Amino acid sequence: MLPTLTGVGRLTADPELRFTQSQKAVASVPLAFNSRRLNKQTNQWEDGDVFYIRGTAWERLAENVAETLAKGMEVIVTGEIRTESWEKDGQKHERPALLIRSIAPNLAFAIATVSKDAASQQNSQGGGRPQQGQTQRSRPTAPPADDPWAVDQAQGYSNEPPF
Repeated sequence: MLPTLTGVGRLTADPELRFTQSQKAVASVPLAFNSRRLNKQTNQWEDGDVFYIRGTAWERLAENVAETLAKGMEVIVTGEIRTESWEKDGQKHERPALLIRSIAPNLAFAIATVSKDAASQQNSQGGGRPQQGQTQRSRPTAPPADDPWAVDQAQGYSNEPPF
């Protein structure tokens, strides 16, 4: 089992979206994690050590990342840490990499507008049609009658919680 990382990082460049030969979307997301400390003598924030890692997101997540995130944004990210290996000019190279499972802007420093992506509108989590071995489940079009958070389209709604 690969170790899981959950942390707050910053994009060091815009995500780069590519497609594999089988037309699967893949986004490369360069991230930096650092430790900032308040220097009590100067009352100034100081950067500590920095950990750079390349994150990779696949399929719908990759497309959403490329459309939503940009260089400099602070994000909250979760994924598995793994080792990428390759050979170049006869030399073997390795580096840590992050297989991103979820990523979102940190709302402490940004305002985000959330909307369902096109695949969600088609009632399928992974795209328009189920993959082999999966069954397509339809999502309810309306919230249950006893849902206290439901939006009443006819009467409007309140931003106040139902308690």
